[in-house]
Amino acid sequence: MELLNPDLEKNITFVRPAYFILSGFIDIPDMKYYYVFLFFVYIVSVLGNTAVMVIICLDHTLRTPKYIAVFNLAFADLVGSSAVVPKVFDTFQFDHRYIPYNDCFTFMFFCYTCLAMEPLNLVALAYDRLIAISFPLHYQVKVTHRFMFSLIASFWLLIISVALIAVALFTNLSFCKSVVINSYFCDYDLVQNLACNDFTLTWIVGCFLSVLILWFPLLFILSCYSYIGYALSKVAAVKERVKAFKTCTSHLTLVAIYFLPLMFTFALNAYIDANTRLINMSLSAVFPPMLNPFIYVLQTQEIKVSVKKLLKIRDQSKITVKKAILN
Repeated sequence: MELLNPDLEKNITFVRPAYFILSGFIDIPDMKYYYVFLFFVYIVSVLGNTAVMVIICLDHTLRTPKYIAVFNLAFADLVGSSAVVPKVFDTFQFDHRYIPYNDCFTFMFFCYTCLAMEPLNLVALAYDRLIAISFPLHYQVKVTHRFMFSLIASFWLLIISVALIAVALFTNLSFCKSVVINSYFCDYDLVQNLACNDFTLTWIVGCFLSVLILWFPLLFILSCYSYIGYALSKVAAVKERVKAFKTCTSHLTLVAIYFLPLMFTFALNAYIDANTRLINMSLSAVFPPMLNPFIYVLQTQEIKVSVKKLLKIRDQSKITVKKAILN
């Protein structure tokens, strides 16, 4: 879509369009059902992550450094899903595809800030498992509440700062041709490629952002588990190895759910069409936040014990109230 005619473009050096247009999926019939499906996944995600946060708050035994990271993971998933899905649902289900210039970059900031926190939370949990298994005698000293709060706070500060800088750089770009973004949200790379002037600095910051939220977390997590594997290989009893490794299964499942779809998209990006890429990206954005709470409830013994304990307390409270009423 041409925003300005070619004759005017020659006389204009800097253009901020009034709006962008989100094209979404192209030439796929009945996509409204897909957006309803995404919204359903979002509702399940909200309920699940809220439940995890409530359980951690109510059970004092879960107020450990590890569960500070788990709570933050649930919080980031909740906010991240809320930043993306309701807006996408409104945009395409009710055909509000025109998004104002400032709103587009605000949308971009919240999407990347919240979604980037998931891999960094996985980094914090990987470090927790590394110290717990490889240096168990040092765990109480190295992984403290203060350390975990500081680590999580530093991650938030880093991501917010980098995202603000990345988004602010778009104010130096001129958009004098197309205003159509071939995505379901204000995708950093796609918006950048619409610029008429030089966007080298924006591209460099975008590469740094990719390294920060994808490659660095993945390499750190792989390094942690390589060392954990080496440490477990020195344990003589097979039973003890299995027991130690079981404490990592929930975290490894989260890592696989988050990184494998993204690796698939990056590896086959040149061979897959735009719609397939968008479907994979949208599912990668909504499925991990939905599955994370269930993985921790089903695979983490402490959470299962806590849920049973809270349910038992609730049942006892009901019995006490009934007795009081009868008396």
